[in-house]
Amino acid sequence: MTLIPDTLQDRFNQLKIVVLIPTYNNASKLQAVMDDVLQYTSNIIVVNDGSTDETRAILSGYPDVEVIHLSRNSGKGKAMQTGFKKALESGYDYAITIDSDGQHLAKDLSAFLDKIEEFPDSMIVGARNMEDKGVPGGSSFGHKFSNFWFKLETAKTLPDTQSGYRLYPLKALESMRFFTSRYEFEIESLVRLSWKGVAMHWVSIDVKYPEDRISHFRKFWDFFRISVLNSLLVIIALLWIKPRDLYYRIRQGGIKRIITRELLHTQDSNATIALSLGFGFFMGIFPVWGFQMLITVALAIPFKLNKAIALIAANISIPPVIPFIIYFSFLTGGLIFGESSIPELSSDLTFEDIKGDLLQYYVGAVVLAVVFGLITGAVSWFLLRKWRKA
Repeated sequence: MTLIPDTLQDRFNQLKIVVLIPTYNNASKLQAVMDDVLQYTSNIIVVNDGSTDETRAILSGYPDVEVIHLSRNSGKGKAMQTGFKKALESGYDYAITIDSDGQHLAKDLSAFLDKIEEFPDSMIVGARNMEDKGVPGGSSFGHKFSNFWFKLETAKTLPDTQSGYRLYPLKALESMRFFTSRYEFEIESLVRLSWKGVAMHWVSIDVKYPEDRISHFRKFWDFFRISVLNSLLVIIALLWIKPRDLYYRIRQGGIKRIITRELLHTQDSNATIALSLGFGFFMGIFPVWGFQMLITVALAIPFKLNKAIALIAANISIPPVIPFIIYFSFLTGGLIFGESSIPELSSDLTFEDIKGDLLQYYVGAVVLAVVFGLITGAVSWFLLRKWRKA
């Protein structure tokens, strides 16, 4: 066994990094992978995911390596999560995952160390050169497919989101609960770490595809599971993540910058700006209290409106204005139904004061929202057309 240079092992120890190797029925390649990694560090955790070949016997030849044997095959994602938990218990801050099929090279480990020293607490992904002649056609397609979905779900770009050679920040994973357990876990973890605010970086890696490489990827079922996961992540991104992020930016003092960029310097047409303002006012009055901001951004995306302008306009329903919205909604409903029981307008008017006739309020609020939305859109379009410079 090759001796590890002290300086290299010291870097792994100082950065509290462990190499995590999940494996399942890869006995023919496992020993070579182990020996390759041991040239660089002895900080290794191997998770044997219920292998039925000679894996257990091979791992018994490495008494100084931390090995976890799972009683049955649970999937790559579950094996990785088991390894992450053990790594945290052992005091590590980061885990570099490397596949046991021989395609990843341990010589690239130092690139991950360099990058995490430059960007602490980040997620680092090893990016393959997908233009290389040795890359299988299926891998090239999967790479482009995965990159497309990741950008759609996070609005961020990575060159190789399908790569399993990665450095994970363990503390960011500690409180997270995942709902996937197989290959799709690598997609879910990457997207959700990005949603959590973890910075994403990448390093170039070499890769080899030996002819006798063993892959347990099931082309139909695993691709189907990944497609379902991506569809779910897109829905979550549209309905929750993107509205949440925009809301936080506004609340954290970015409203002046957003107004300047989105309203004064936007490249959107006058019609788009006017429609965004009108839609925002409509949603600010529409009686879906508690969900107005969420629905505003979620609908602004497919309608191709300016999300920031629509969300800012929807903030008409701030607490000081709410009593007036309630009053005039109830008043409008009274005019429609011919009711004369209108509460007195006051600054402390609440929903409790109108609960006796919610239908009157609800219908009035819908009509008021439509009227204000149309008026705001029309006036905005007229003023923009008259005063906005080309």
